[in-house]
Amino acid sequence: MDQENIKKLTQENFDAGIAKGVTLVDFYADWCGPCRMLAPVLDRVSQEVKGKASVAKLDIDQAQKVTADLQITSVPTLVLFKDGKEYKRLIGLRDADFIKEFVLSAC
Repeated sequence: MDQENIKKLTQENFDAGIAKGVTLVDFYADWCGPCRMLAPVLDRVSQEVKGKASVAKLDIDQAQKVTADLQITSVPTLVLFKDGKEYKRLIGLRDADFIKEFVLSAC
């Protein structure tokens, strides 16, 4: 994972991490196979939307309160936030072009 382009969010920094602009948050778990398959796709998307939006990851096992508050019931779930508010969400594996268009729809 390219740490420069993908922010790692935690329960403590989640609200600050999504507060400004457009942020795509990948709700994932280390034990989730499709989540691991999505990681390189998100690396690519994060580079392609750089300057317009940011990409972040949140481990659902480490941030159970955030996960419950947002009613995340399956992984991977991608939630697009615009200035701290949920804009749209996607559940499951998608390709890079689809995710890029999804992100740019909020810009």
